[in-house]
Amino acid sequence: MIYGYIRVSTGTQTTENQKIQIQNYCKTRKLRRVVWVSETISGTKEPSKRKLGKLIETLTEGDFIICTEISRLGRSMMMIMNVFESCIKKKIKVIAIKENFELDDSIACKALMFAFGLSAEIERTLISERTKAGLERARKKGKRIGRQKGEKPHRFKLTPYKSKIKRYLKEGRSINSMAVEFGVRWKTMKDFVTVNIKVKPLPPLTAEPKKHGHPTYRELEWFKKHQ
Repeated sequence: MIYGYIRVSTGTQTTENQKIQIQNYCKTRKLRRVVWVSETISGTKEPSKRKLGKLIETLTEGDFIICTEISRLGRSMMMIMNVFESCIKKKIKVIAIKENFELDDSIACKALMFAFGLSAEIERTLISERTKAGLERARKKGKRIGRQKGEKPHRFKLTPYKSKIKRYLKEGRSINSMAVEFGVRWKTMKDFVTVNIKVKPLPPLTAEPKKHGHPTYRELEWFKKHQ
């Protein structure tokens, strides 16, 4: 089987260019039936925490992994070397188009593996240093970078669900139950509600509510009053 591996670091980046490069490569070499494996994750993450690691585990002898460049596999020399070592043990072919590199068990290939892996790590370090230097120059020029100390964010993780959360609050849902539903911490939900939502409190309950794991504040008030 032939697998086209595509990776970008952030959701703002597109995978289309990588896919086109791999498609063109396969077309010129008459390689067909490519299975696409795409993910949006930092290359500094261990392969075991990425789709790449799971892919290597499932591959068998003679399978191919094609990527646009070696840095797609990882951003440090040791990480890339470990990926290559795993593929060599399972006799999996790895092709990196940009470097015109094909993985095998020869000494020459291992030397290239080391060189390309080191190059990818150096590139990552240089990009990081250039970014930091650029931010520092911008600060010196008086440009505002990020949120200022004490400034509240304009958009929260829960912003897309504001209307739904507001409706839940009107229904008497507890902060904890909503935090569980939306997969956030209690404090995150509490802060979002405090800053973004103003809901008039509902009147006290007049009948005994049923007991359950996530009582609302009105239910808690009723139980406290009728102890």
